[in-house]
This record gives sequence, structure tokens and C-alpha cells, in this order.
Amino acid sequence: MDTIYALATAQGRAGVAVIRISGPAAFDCVRQLVGDVPQPRQAALRNIRDTNGDVLDRALVLLFEGPASFTGEDVVELHLHGSVAVVHAVLKTLSGLPCRLAQEGEFTRRALENNKMDLAQVEGLGDLIDAETEGQRRQAQRISSGELGGRIEDWRRNLIRAASLVEVTIDFADEDVPVDVTPEVQDLLETVRVGILKELDGYQAAERIRTGFDVAIVGPPNAGKSTLLNALAKRDAAITSHRAGTTRDVIEVRMDLGGLPVTLLDTAGLREGEDEIEQEGIDRAIARATLADLRIFLTEDVDGLPVSPADQDIVLAPKADIRADGKPAISGQTGQGVPELIAEITSRLQQRSQGAGLVAHERHRVAMQAATRALAQAYQFVGLGSEHYDISAEEIRTAIRSLEAVVGRIDVENLLDEIFSSFCLGK
Repeated sequence: MDTIYALATAQGRAGVAVIRISGPAAFDCVRQLVGDVPQPRQAALRNIRDTNGDVLDRALVLLFEGPASFTGEDVVELHLHGSVAVVHAVLKTLSGLPCRLAQEGEFTRRALENNKMDLAQVEGLGDLIDAETEGQRRQAQRISSGELGGRIEDWRRNLIRAASLVEVTIDFADEDVPVDVTPEVQDLLETVRVGILKELDGYQAAERIRTGFDVAIVGPPNAGKSTLLNALAKRDAAITSHRAGTTRDVIEVRMDLGGLPVTLLDTAGLREGEDEIEQEGIDRAIARATLADLRIFLTEDVDGLPVSPADQDIVLAPKADIRADGKPAISGQTGQGVPELIAEITSRLQQRSQGAGLVAHERHRVAMQAATRALAQAYQFVGLGSEHYDISAEEIRTAIRSLEAVVGRIDVENLLDEIFSSFCLGK
């Protein structure tokens, strides 16, 4: 196994930069850099020297003996001054030692291979690195902590118990089995199936927290949609004009509302396009508005628009600053009603995010749905009598394999390169 190294902190100037080394020669490599190494898990200041003996930096050195480390191997961390020149010099020196530069996500991949993490935890860690809002951080933290893997292990244990009961009955098919295992097996199968379905119920909310909610502002031309977008974003994200048809494409602004990631969409005014380009913008507006999680209708009258409000959508009249007819209205120009609209959007999206489960990736959902289908079949065949137990046993094994795929026990080699390619070198 090669010894690998990489910068574990961000590129560029910083107060502190951390270089991580992992592998069988990690301690030997750092010994060539600092001479006398500290005891494992005891931080110590040491001079970092190049192969000529010149001091590159005075750094904090930390050693972690495997398997009690992140990767499960011997690991060293060098906490350097965050100078670009210092980091470059230390990395250049390491390149001449018996170690090589790590590939994307290779540290975490080694943690997976050494059973320090399961695959769901790895994906949770990737989500945590990418988290931009508090909601995303909390959700990723739950997944990376191993909570989903723990539940899958509980389900797997119950299914192994069910399978063993069925298998023993098959093994003694020619003898009188004094106990009917059907009730216990069916109870175990149904308990697991209900537990999986409960997690799947929270998939849509969890997936939206991870990827973000889309909120589309829709309405006819010159209703003030772009002005409202700018007011919500607190910057000039969209061009505003009294000329109808100014917005030709969907303009997106990313925001954090109450800890939730939200993309505001300013869409083209809904009307018959005057030219091919404007009509294409209108068609895109209709498509994005239809798929959005929430729509804000800015219009005097929703009748006649190609997109109709749903129950959870918000309908407001424009130009609240110059009207007195009592209609719910807003003005992006003066900001009247903008704080209330932000609070309402936040409230409605927070309601949708309630009940978010641990299943936040499509891969998890597909595998767990396959497990529930297999369990339903197993339950049915168990109820038909012992002559169908062999089919039931196979369905239980199918369910177990589906759950094991979620945490990376089987059938995941083709996924690993794709998953780890999104990680930085130091992870």
C-alpha cells in the first residue's frame, strides 16, 4: 500500500495550512522532515526541513497510529503557517520521499476500505463538505455520523433472523418441525418493511434540503418580477426595464432562508412571444415554474396565465406602494411587503422540510425501494406455507443485499470512482 500525502486545507493564503500523510511509511516520512517525532496523539512544535537541512517552517506535528486514525492507517498531520510558499516547499520536499500525492478522495476511500466508515457515511461527508446552509449541515452531519448505517444494520440483523428461521424449516422439510415459524418471520419482515418505508417517506424533503428548493416568480410582463427578485436578493441580479419582454431567460439567485438552500427564479413574462427568442424564454419560464417547489404569482389576475397557482403557492398583486384596494400586494421598488414575503416563503419551505429522513440520495432510495418489494414478496410466500419457503428465503436474501448496497458492503465498486471524484485531494 502506497503512502500518500496532500494539502487538507484550502488552497491559497491562510492562517494555518494542514498537510496530511497516510500509509505505512507516514512516520518514516515525517521523521525525515522533523527528525525527532513526538509521541502519537501528542502535538509538538518541530522545525520542518528539506533534504538539504534548510528550515522550511516551524510547525505543529501530530501522529495518529493506525487503526485508531481517520484512514485506519498511520497518519501524520503537519499544521503549517498558511503561506503559499511554505506549503509549496513542504509539498515539494514530500514528493522526493517514499510517498506520493493523493488522488481525489483517496484518504476517505482508505477509511471506507479499512471499515472506518460505510459508504452512506462517505456520501454524508461529501454532503457536509458541500453544505452551504445550516439545514444542509445538520442533515449531512446525521448521515455522516453513521445513523443510517446503524438503522440498516438493525434491519439486516432482523432479516438474517427471519432467513435463518425459514432456512432451518427448509433443511428439515422431511421431518416434523414442532414450531410454526410463519408468525415470527412475517412479524420480522413487516417490522423491517415499515421501518424502511418510514425512512423513504422523508426522502423528498431530505433530497430538497440537500439540493435546494426552487422558488419561481411568475406573472405577466411588466408586473415587477425582476424588481422583486432584486429586492429579495438585495442586489441587482436581474435587469429591470419598463419594456415588456426584457427578461428572456430564467435568472437564478441562490439564497439561504432559515437555514434552507433556496434558488429564486425570475422568469420571462407570460404572454405570446413577439419573436422566436422571447417565445423560447417564455417556454422555459413555464417549464421551470411548473417544476418549482413554490411559485410566487405577481399579477393582478391569475386567470389566463398558462400556469395556475397550487394550494401552497403565493399570489400577490404588484405595486403595493401605489394601490389602496386592500389586495395582498408587494412592491419590489420600495420594499413594502418584502420582509413579510421572505418570512412566508421560509415558513412554507420549512413545513415541507419537516419529516426529512436520512435517505437523501437517489441511490439510497432505489436500493431501499427494491428491499421493500422483496420483503413484500417474502411476506406473501411465507404465508402460503412451507412449500414456498425456498422462494421466500431468496426474496429475503435479495432484500439484505439491497440494504447492504446502501452502506457499501456489496456491488459498489462501479460507484466509488464517481463518488470520490467530487472530493478534494486532502479528503
